[in-house]
Amino acid sequence: MLKQVADGVWVRQSAWVWSNAIVVRGEAGLILVDPGIDGSDLNELADDLDRLGLPVVAGFSTHPHWDHLLWHPRFGDVPRYATPAGAHTAKQARERAQRMAAESASGIPLELIGLVTPLPADAGGVPGEIVEHQAHAVGHAAVLLADRGVLLAGDMLSDVLIPLLDPRRPDQVSAYKTALDRLGEAAGHVDVLVPGHGAVAEGAEVAARLAADHAYIDALRRGMEPVDARLGQDWLAGPHQSNLELARHSAE
Repeated sequence: MLKQVADGVWVRQSAWVWSNAIVVRGEAGLILVDPGIDGSDLNELADDLDRLGLPVVAGFSTHPHWDHLLWHPRFGDVPRYATPAGAHTAKQARERAQRMAAESASGIPLELIGLVTPLPADAGGVPGEIVEHQAHAVGHAAVLLADRGVLLAGDMLSDVLIPLLDPRRPDQVSAYKTALDRLGEAAGHVDVLVPGHGAVAEGAEVAARLAADHAYIDALRRGMEPVDARLGQDWLAGPHQSNLELARHSAE
Protein backbone atom coordinates (compact mmCIF):
# COMPACT_ATOMS: atom_id res chain seq x y z
CA MET A 1 0.00 0.00 0.00
CA LEU A 2 1.18 3.50 -0.78
CA LYS A 3 2.32 5.59 2.15
CA GLN A 4 2.38 9.37 1.84
CA VAL A 5 5.72 10.74 3.04
CA ALA A 6 5.29 14.38 1.95
CA ASP A 7 2.91 16.55 -0.03
CA GLY A 8 2.40 14.77 -3.33
CA VAL A 9 4.97 12.04 -2.65
CA TRP A 10 4.05 8.43 -1.89
CA VAL A 11 6.14 5.30 -1.37
CA ARG A 12 5.28 1.62 -1.69
CA GLN A 13 7.81 -0.88 -0.37
CA SER A 14 8.24 -4.39 -1.74
CA ALA A 15 9.51 -7.37 0.21
CA TRP A 16 12.33 -7.92 -2.31
CA VAL A 17 15.36 -6.13 -0.80
CA TRP A 18 13.00 -3.55 0.71
CA SER A 19 12.61 -1.89 -2.71
CA ASN A 20 10.77 1.42 -2.84
CA ALA A 21 8.47 2.39 -5.69
CA ILE A 22 7.87 6.14 -5.58
CA VAL A 23 4.92 8.16 -6.85
CA VAL A 24 5.26 11.91 -7.31
CA ARG A 25 2.42 14.25 -8.18
CA GLY A 26 3.40 16.59 -11.00
CA GLU A 27 1.52 19.40 -12.70
CA ALA A 28 -0.22 17.11 -15.21
CA GLY A 29 -0.44 13.87 -13.25
CA LEU A 30 1.69 11.22 -11.57
CA ILE A 31 5.34 10.36 -12.20
CA LEU A 32 6.53 6.89 -11.21
CA VAL A 33 10.11 6.62 -10.01
CA ASP A 34 11.65 3.13 -10.03
CA PRO A 35 8.38 1.14 -9.82
CA GLY A 36 8.79 -2.53 -8.85
CA ILE A 37 9.42 -5.28 -8.11
CA ASP A 38 7.56 -8.45 -9.11
CA GLY A 39 4.27 -8.80 -11.01
CA SER A 40 2.09 -8.78 -7.91
CA ASP A 41 3.83 -5.65 -6.60
CA LEU A 42 3.33 -3.88 -9.91
CA ASN A 43 -0.34 -4.86 -10.03
CA GLU A 44 -0.94 -3.71 -6.48
CA LEU A 45 0.85 -0.44 -7.23
CA ALA A 46 -1.50 0.03 -10.19
CA ASP A 47 -4.45 -0.52 -7.83
CA ASP A 48 -3.05 2.14 -5.50
CA LEU A 49 -2.69 4.55 -8.42
CA ASP A 50 -6.30 3.96 -9.42
CA ARG A 51 -7.35 5.01 -5.93
CA LEU A 52 -5.37 8.24 -6.23
CA GLY A 53 -7.52 9.08 -9.24
CA LEU A 54 -4.79 10.81 -11.24
CA PRO A 55 -3.24 9.63 -14.52
CA VAL A 56 0.35 8.45 -14.81
CA VAL A 57 2.10 10.86 -17.19
CA ALA A 58 5.73 9.73 -17.02
CA GLY A 59 8.24 7.40 -15.44
CA PHE A 60 11.80 8.01 -14.26
CA SER A 61 14.58 5.50 -13.68
CA THR A 62 17.26 6.61 -11.25
CA HIS A 63 19.81 4.23 -12.77
CA PRO A 64 20.09 1.37 -15.28
CA HIS A 65 19.95 -1.67 -12.99
CA TRP A 66 17.19 -4.15 -13.79
CA ASP A 67 15.18 -3.55 -10.63
CA HIS A 68 14.95 0.16 -11.46
CA LEU A 69 13.90 -0.32 -15.08
CA LEU A 70 10.54 -2.04 -14.61
CA TRP A 71 7.10 -1.13 -15.87
CA HIS A 72 3.57 -2.53 -16.19
CA PRO A 73 0.92 -2.11 -18.92
CA ARG A 74 -1.53 -0.74 -16.36
CA PHE A 75 0.74 2.28 -15.83
CA GLY A 76 0.09 3.30 -19.43
CA ASP A 77 2.13 3.89 -22.55
CA VAL A 78 3.77 7.10 -21.36
CA PRO A 79 7.32 8.47 -21.67
CA ARG A 80 9.84 6.83 -19.37
CA TYR A 81 13.01 8.78 -18.73
CA ALA A 82 16.53 8.44 -17.36
CA THR A 83 19.65 10.56 -17.59
CA PRO A 84 21.22 10.43 -21.07
CA ALA A 85 24.00 8.16 -19.79
CA GLY A 86 21.50 6.01 -17.92
CA ALA A 87 19.25 5.66 -20.96
CA HIS A 88 22.19 4.72 -23.20
CA THR A 89 23.38 2.07 -20.76
CA ALA A 90 19.86 0.69 -20.27
CA LYS A 91 19.52 0.22 -24.03
CA GLN A 92 22.84 -1.59 -24.27
CA ALA A 93 22.15 -3.83 -21.27
CA ARG A 94 18.45 -4.49 -21.89
CA GLU A 95 18.75 -8.20 -22.63
CA ARG A 96 20.91 -8.73 -19.56
CA ALA A 97 18.40 -6.81 -17.43
CA GLN A 98 15.60 -9.01 -18.75
CA ARG A 99 17.53 -12.17 -17.85
CA MET A 100 18.29 -10.91 -14.36
CA ALA A 101 14.67 -9.93 -13.80
CA ALA A 102 13.43 -13.33 -14.93
CA GLU A 103 15.86 -15.03 -12.53
CA SER A 104 15.10 -12.77 -9.56
CA ALA A 105 11.34 -12.17 -9.53
CA SER A 106 8.11 -13.48 -11.01
CA GLY A 107 5.38 -12.03 -13.17
CA ILE A 108 7.43 -9.11 -14.47
CA PRO A 109 6.47 -7.87 -17.97
CA LEU A 110 9.93 -8.53 -19.39
CA GLU A 111 9.14 -6.84 -22.70
CA LEU A 112 8.71 -3.49 -20.89
CA ILE A 113 12.05 -3.52 -19.09
CA GLY A 114 14.48 -0.74 -19.86
CA LEU A 115 12.41 1.23 -22.37
CA VAL A 116 13.73 4.58 -21.19
CA THR A 117 14.81 7.64 -23.16
CA PRO A 118 17.00 10.61 -22.20
CA LEU A 119 15.27 13.18 -20.04
CA PRO A 120 14.52 16.19 -22.29
CA ALA A 121 15.67 19.70 -21.59
CA ASP A 122 12.22 20.65 -20.29
CA ALA A 123 12.31 17.63 -17.91
CA GLY A 124 9.26 16.02 -19.56
CA GLY A 125 7.03 16.79 -16.62
CA VAL A 126 9.41 15.25 -14.06
CA PRO A 127 9.45 17.75 -11.18
CA GLY A 128 12.43 18.82 -9.13
CA GLU A 129 16.16 18.91 -9.79
CA ILE A 130 18.08 15.95 -11.20
CA VAL A 131 21.29 15.37 -9.23
CA GLU A 132 23.45 13.17 -11.45
CA HIS A 133 26.67 11.50 -10.30
CA GLN A 134 28.95 8.59 -11.16
CA ALA A 135 28.64 6.35 -8.09
CA HIS A 136 27.08 2.86 -8.12
CA ALA A 137 25.91 2.92 -11.76
CA VAL A 138 26.42 4.85 -14.98
CA GLY A 139 24.13 7.86 -15.14
CA HIS A 140 22.85 7.46 -11.59
CA ALA A 141 20.63 10.34 -10.49
CA ALA A 142 18.80 11.45 -7.40
CA VAL A 143 15.74 13.70 -7.63
CA LEU A 144 15.62 16.72 -5.34
CA LEU A 145 12.09 17.94 -4.62
CA ALA A 146 13.20 20.96 -2.64
CA ASP A 147 9.75 22.57 -2.54
CA ARG A 148 8.45 19.47 -0.75
CA GLY A 149 11.55 18.82 1.35
CA VAL A 150 12.21 15.40 -0.21
CA LEU A 151 15.26 13.75 -1.78
CA LEU A 152 14.75 10.60 -3.85
CA ALA A 153 18.20 9.03 -3.59
CA GLY A 154 18.10 5.94 -5.79
CA ASP A 155 20.54 3.27 -4.59
CA MET A 156 22.31 5.58 -2.16
CA LEU A 157 21.90 6.44 1.52
CA SER A 158 20.14 3.23 2.51
CA ASP A 159 19.81 1.89 6.03
CA VAL A 160 20.03 -1.71 4.75
CA LEU A 161 22.53 -1.53 1.87
CA ILE A 162 26.16 -0.56 2.20
CA PRO A 163 27.59 1.62 -0.58
CA LEU A 164 27.79 -0.65 -3.62
CA LEU A 165 30.62 0.25 -5.99
CA ASP A 166 30.44 -0.44 -9.72
CA PRO A 167 33.13 -3.09 -10.41
CA ARG A 168 33.17 -2.26 -14.14
CA ARG A 169 34.44 1.30 -13.71
CA PRO A 170 37.68 2.72 -12.29
CA ASP A 171 38.11 4.75 -9.12
CA GLN A 172 34.62 4.19 -7.78
CA VAL A 173 35.75 5.09 -4.26
CA SER A 174 36.51 8.66 -5.30
CA ALA A 175 33.37 8.77 -7.45
CA TYR A 176 31.31 7.69 -4.46
CA LYS A 177 32.83 10.36 -2.23
CA THR A 178 32.05 13.02 -4.83
CA ALA A 179 28.51 11.70 -5.13
CA LEU A 180 28.00 11.83 -1.37
CA ASP A 181 29.24 15.42 -1.32
CA ARG A 182 26.67 16.32 -4.00
CA LEU A 183 23.90 14.48 -2.21
CA GLY A 184 24.90 16.16 1.04
CA GLU A 185 24.36 19.55 -0.57
CA ALA A 186 20.95 18.43 -1.81
CA ALA A 187 20.03 16.94 1.57
CA GLY A 188 20.50 20.34 3.16
CA HIS A 189 17.18 21.31 1.55
CA VAL A 190 15.12 18.36 2.79
CA ASP A 191 13.81 16.60 5.86
CA VAL A 192 12.68 13.42 4.09
CA LEU A 193 14.97 11.00 2.25
CA VAL A 194 13.65 8.08 0.19
CA PRO A 195 16.31 5.50 -0.73
CA GLY A 196 15.83 2.90 -3.44
CA HIS A 197 15.96 0.20 -0.77
CA GLY A 198 15.20 0.44 2.93
CA ALA A 199 13.33 2.70 5.28
CA VAL A 200 12.40 6.30 4.54
CA ALA A 201 14.56 8.65 6.64
CA GLU A 202 13.15 11.72 8.30
CA GLY A 203 14.67 14.59 10.28
CA ALA A 204 18.03 13.83 11.89
CA GLU A 205 18.11 10.38 10.27
CA VAL A 206 18.85 12.03 6.91
CA ALA A 207 22.20 13.32 8.18
CA ALA A 208 22.85 9.98 9.88
CA ARG A 209 22.49 8.16 6.54
CA LEU A 210 25.00 10.51 4.93
CA ALA A 211 27.40 10.06 7.84
CA ALA A 212 27.18 6.26 7.65
CA ASP A 213 27.98 6.16 3.93
CA HIS A 214 30.79 8.70 4.32
CA ALA A 215 32.31 6.62 7.13
CA TYR A 216 32.19 3.46 5.03
CA ILE A 217 33.78 5.13 2.00
CA ASP A 218 36.40 6.95 4.10
CA ALA A 219 37.46 3.62 5.62
CA LEU A 220 37.89 2.15 2.13
CA ARG A 221 39.98 5.15 1.09
CA ARG A 222 42.27 4.66 4.10
CA GLY A 223 42.64 0.95 3.43
CA MET A 224 40.82 0.04 6.62
CA GLU A 225 37.96 -2.34 7.38
CA PRO A 226 34.73 -0.29 7.74
CA VAL A 227 32.79 -0.59 10.98
CA ASP A 228 29.19 -0.59 9.79
CA ALA A 229 26.09 -2.10 11.38
CA ARG A 230 24.72 -2.96 7.93
CA LEU A 231 27.49 -5.54 7.53
CA GLY A 232 25.69 -7.69 10.08
CA GLN A 233 23.62 -9.00 7.17
CA ASP A 234 25.37 -12.10 5.86
CA TRP A 235 24.22 -11.58 2.27
CA LEU A 236 26.26 -8.37 2.05
CA ALA A 237 29.54 -10.20 2.65
CA GLY A 238 30.10 -10.74 -1.08
CA PRO A 239 29.43 -7.15 -2.18
CA HIS A 240 31.52 -5.87 0.73
CA GLN A 241 34.47 -8.06 -0.29
CA SER A 242 34.13 -6.76 -3.85
CA ASN A 243 34.26 -3.19 -2.51
CA LEU A 244 37.42 -3.97 -0.54
CA GLU A 245 39.13 -5.43 -3.61
CA LEU A 246 38.12 -2.49 -5.80
CA ALA A 247 39.44 -0.03 -3.23
CA ARG A 248 42.69 -1.98 -2.94
CA HIS A 249 43.21 -2.00 -6.72
CA SER A 250 42.47 1.72 -6.93
CA ALA A 251 45.14 2.43 -4.35
CA GLU A 252 47.83 0.43 -6.19
